Amino acid sequence: MTGSAAFNLSAWSALHLAHVESALERWVRPDAATDAEGGAPVELMAAMRYAVLDGGKRLRPLLVLAASEAASGERPAAANTPEIALRAACAVELIHAYSLVHDDLPCMDNDVLRRGKATVHVKFGEASAMLAGDALQAMAFELLTPDDDAIPARQQAALCRLLARAAGSAGMAGGQAIDLASVGVALTERQLRQMHRLKTGALLQASVMMGAACGDVSAQAEAALMSYGAAIGLAFQVVDDMLDVTADSATLGKTAGKDADQDKPTFVSLLGLERAGVYAQELLAEALAALARSGLHDTQALQGLARRLVNRTC
Repeated sequence: MTGSAAFNLSAWSALHLAHVESALERWVRPDAATDAEGGAPVELMAAMRYAVLDGGKRLRPLLVLAASEAASGERPAAANTPEIALRAACAVELIHAYSLVHDDLPCMDNDVLRRGKATVHVKFGEASAMLAGDALQAMAFELLTPDDDAIPARQQAALCRLLARAAGSAGMAGGQAIDLASVGVALTERQLRQMHRLKTGALLQASVMMGAACGDVSAQAEAALMSYGAAIGLAFQVVDDMLDVTADSATLGKTAGKDADQDKPTFVSLLGLERAGVYAQELLAEALAALARSGLHDTQALQGLARRLVNRTC
């Protein structure tokens, strides 16, 4: 299950993050707004870049790359990251960025702080923020369907389907709809888990499965990675709910305490802070157990990312 060489998650992450940032800077490029033909409006591109660049944990791209390496059995240097994995990693991040832009709008969560800076609608206006989110969503699928042979057609279709399902009514958008309808409503633990499996967990799970789709894994490994993705997806939200209570806005980079202020059901309000912490660790154990039965040779990056997301402080 593990590679023979000592694994350093911080060093691994730094290498891959540098490549992801460079790729995002290149693909969401400012000169696209000044192209003679087909260029995007300057204001729109500025809002898109503001939403994507210079901020965020980039957890989802890292999960794509970690799963891709586990599926291929190779751990290349960041400079040699396969094109298919890099495009999949950036596509997931664009979908995540678009979702945050829309979630922060006054008609949704009405937030003014994201990643330690003003939200996109505060900076550029509501209409520009809506369009920037729409354009980021479209760009994600454009990255997965390049004109050249960087991604074989079969894998293009598989990646697009995974991402579309995770972002749509059976995933992130559906979860957000349930969330908006649940303000002031007493949900059961089962209902709360289902909401967050869609709203938060679906895209995290899809990140793992898109990484696996960049390679060729057995049915056993695919099922194990599905379980791993489901566990960390739910664990991420449990910890998010805990941090909303225990951390301040400066630490989080977003407005703290909003769940309680808006009377939203959370794992903390339902289980209590201590039990929520225990539940997060139980989900981490589930994720690591899934990797152990995957049959994959090297899952150290996936293990490390699971521990990082559960034990994070911001």
